[in-house]
Amino acid sequence: MKKFAVCALLITLIAAMSAPSFAWDAAKQKALGQDKNKMTWYILDYGKDANGVPFAVSRKYYTNTTIKNETIELLMSKFGLSPEKAGSLYFTEYGYEYTPDGKQFAVTYLKHYDMLGNEIHGTVYDGATEATAKTFSPIPAGSTPAKGASYAVGKAAAQEAPQKAPAKKSSTVPAKRVVRAKKK
Repeated sequence: MKKFAVCALLITLIAAMSAPSFAWDAAKQKALGQDKNKMTWYILDYGKDANGVPFAVSRKYYTNTTIKNETIELLMSKFGLSPEKAGSLYFTEYGYEYTPDGKQFAVTYLKHYDMLGNEIHGTVYDGATEATAKTFSPIPAGSTPAKGASYAVGKAAAQEAPQKAPAKKSSTVPAKRVVRAKKK
């Protein structure tokens, strides 16, 4: 029985780590903490694509059960997903595209995943239909798209550059060593 449990655990770990949703460069990942709704956010990737267009990818983990249940209901009512499939929701990933100045953004995709990184449902905003048109909007200050934009256009990297610490003044007087007398 113990061998079966270990084997099952290894298979689960291999499947989870080979899922494409986990294949991000760890050096680029940035934890953004929780938003006002107690949802946990991360920036997974950012930079400029092959055409020089700034982009960022963010992920939201459902740490607020009320919001998670609302999203599950939306997936079932709007997209016809079964309660089992919609109920496996674990995180949502957003693709953002920015104007070169980083002042406007558009969502390029929105995908919902289960705990193993399997896509439950997704929408790609490619302009193929009116419903999937890519629309640029001003970026709300302090929002996840704003934080992604600062990384995508290089502003955050400049702010994160390590600052040199001021040189310490060396003391010519050595510190005194305090010795306590033992009680008898």
